[in-house]
Amino acid sequence: MHDIWNPWHGCVKRSEGCRNCYMFYLDRLRDQDGARIYRTGAGFRYPLSRGRDGAYKVKSGEMLRVCMTSDFFLAEADEWRPAAWDVIRQRPDVKFFLLTKRPERVAAHLPPDWGDGWEHVMLNVSTENQRRADERVPILLTLPFRHKGIMAAPFIGPVSIEPYLRTGQLEQVLCDGENYDGARPCHYEWVKALYDECVRYDVTFTFCGTGNVFVKDGKTYRIDKSQQSRQARRSGLNHRGKAVEWRLTDTWGQPIPADALYRPHYRDRCRECGMQLTCNGCSDCGRCGAAEAATR
Repeated sequence: MHDIWNPWHGCVKRSEGCRNCYMFYLDRLRDQDGARIYRTGAGFRYPLSRGRDGAYKVKSGEMLRVCMTSDFFLAEADEWRPAAWDVIRQRPDVKFFLLTKRPERVAAHLPPDWGDGWEHVMLNVSTENQRRADERVPILLTLPFRHKGIMAAPFIGPVSIEPYLRTGQLEQVLCDGENYDGARPCHYEWVKALYDECVRYDVTFTFCGTGNVFVKDGKTYRIDKSQQSRQARRSGLNHRGKAVEWRLTDTWGQPIPADALYRPHYRDRCRECGMQLTCNGCSDCGRCGAAEAATR
């Protein structure tokens, strides 16, 4: 995917949401061990990579989801993180989405010039159930970040975050079910309750996918991975809340004009995707055939 940057790979399972981790499952399919943690090769500097024309491959205004096969604040990655911060520092024109189950480690591992937070970085914490929401979100709210959010995934239990939404610090909430071996059910009622809270505070809520096992009105549905985002979209449980005010600049600190920033574009099939509110749009990879059809 064109919106993912994995400077390292592998992880240590942290809480009940990790039990059926998709990364460990996919690594097993490749005869690899997800517990083996290593710094990636050329991919480590992906945000700084350029095309043949000399332009950055990651355009100004795009969002990069960081460490989707690990945790940015994993202790085993402490030696590599300063170099990753340096990469992020060099691209103040790109939005960086950080996700962690370890918010208690964040304050001690910020760069020395962090101040009150960099304008182009958002920190999200995983809240797979109420226990983890009440453990992690209060820590998130104390941290010096300009942008903060919540990722309720895998969504394995009801979660209420109204007291945290009331602070006005949370800018987005994403929700997704669980996949692959042993997937636990995600209930429509849980998603609806979380959606209602976000609507009440006008915070963007993205129902990314149902997961393999989705329960609605007491009936259990087994949903193929290829259909989960579509079904999430059809539920109507997505809300575009107050816009996140990203103040992106060039390396000299000068604001980048809006017309110079990347604007996501979407194909016909994207209209049925639950991720549309928070994704980078179509990458024009051509795999779905839409790119070829558009040129006919």
